[in-house]
Amino acid sequence: MLSPSLILILAVVLAYLAAHVAFDWLAKRFLLVSGVEYLLLGILLGPQVSGVLTEQTMAGFAPLITLALGWIGAIVGTQFYLVALVRIPGLAYRLAFLEALATAFVVAGLEVLAISWVWGRPISLTVVPAVALGAIAAVSAPAGIEVVARRIGGRREPILKQLQVATAIDALVGIVTMGILFCVYHPANGSTSRPITPTEWAVITIAIGVVGGALFHLFLGGETNPDRLFISLAGAIILASGAAAYLHLSPVLTSMIVGATLINTSRSRDAITKTLARSEQPFYFVLLIFAGASWAPSASAWWWELVLLFLVTRVAAKIGSARLGARLNGAIPTLGLDWGRALIGQGGLALALALDYTRFQGAVLQNVVFTAAIASVVVTDFAQARLLHGVMSRLLPGLVARGEAAAAAERANGKNGEGKNGDASSEDGAREESARSATETAGSEK
Repeated sequence: MLSPSLILILAVVLAYLAAHVAFDWLAKRFLLVSGVEYLLLGILLGPQVSGVLTEQTMAGFAPLITLALGWIGAIVGTQFYLVALVRIPGLAYRLAFLEALATAFVVAGLEVLAISWVWGRPISLTVVPAVALGAIAAVSAPAGIEVVARRIGGRREPILKQLQVATAIDALVGIVTMGILFCVYHPANGSTSRPITPTEWAVITIAIGVVGGALFHLFLGGETNPDRLFISLAGAIILASGAAAYLHLSPVLTSMIVGATLINTSRSRDAITKTLARSEQPFYFVLLIFAGASWAPSASAWWWELVLLFLVTRVAAKIGSARLGARLNGAIPTLGLDWGRALIGQGGLALALALDYTRFQGAVLQNVVFTAAIASVVVTDFAQARLLHGVMSRLLPGLVARGEAAAAAERANGKNGEGKNGDASSEDGAREESARSATETAGSEK
């Protein structure tokens, strides 16, 4: 009889081959971008359905899950190259932070009231799951943006550059919020002479990330060989994410700091970015599969009410805060009123944060939070590229028409030029490509 580990490997290989053909074709032809197929595969393999991946088997894969969380966090960190960031206009940051923070606050605030009312507990006990939902709500997927950019061109258009900045800031706000939550509600440690304060835990989190990045330089310095870079990066991320998990801190946040440290201090920043991007697909698939396998239905009878509130509130907050930002900053002529629709997709980072939360010892209503994240990914990811395409069609009809004509001509000629950019279902590869595009065009805005 095949072991669960071998069955998992075979299932992942078959799913990857199917997705590489089917979902890449769907992304090019119908602008459908998603990694939901791997998430659903995980649910089917998990204890709730087939039981191929038992709880004991899942526990054995815990280090791999921690590494996958760390790898995704490191890829996010590579977007924050300070030299490029200072060249981006302040307007882009004002719009992005307003949209991200408003979404997080609105979702968290309404969830606090809803959980308190439904659960019948004091508001102080509902803050933890509500803030976690707010952090997850802030995150937006960049994959749809890259698919549309490849299809119609126009990477230098203000709307696409704004969306690239917004997805990076959304990731920053979501990861930092979840990391702070881990620090504030950290479980008490009786082995110290006095309790460690939340501020001290935050400093420890930052220190772990900085030390992980510093050790990379100590061992390799300016190395550019891809194989050695991969081994060294894996070591740095394992050190940072493993130490964070051991101390009950957020591995995603510490690894994001590792990525940001490396990209700002290493002379091999381009090689580091490419190595992380080339290696992210396996970790991304592992994350999605184990996220699905980790899912369990909530025992609460009212869980669906909180999930539905999360879905509706997040979409309304994304669109509403983007409109408010455009009005307050006079950006309607360049961005339009509906640019927030392009940020509705959630993607793998939302699942990473939700999975991170389920491993948090101070977590409350873990299954409800995790279910909300899964539901949001399933509902929004299929539509993210089409929503952006609709926004672009209203804002730049001429550019979209030319891009569609070129795409139709390529299909008629049997060409497959877009496939050279890789699997469209890979969110973090799109995040890396989006960050690189923003970096390359930032200099023109001086």
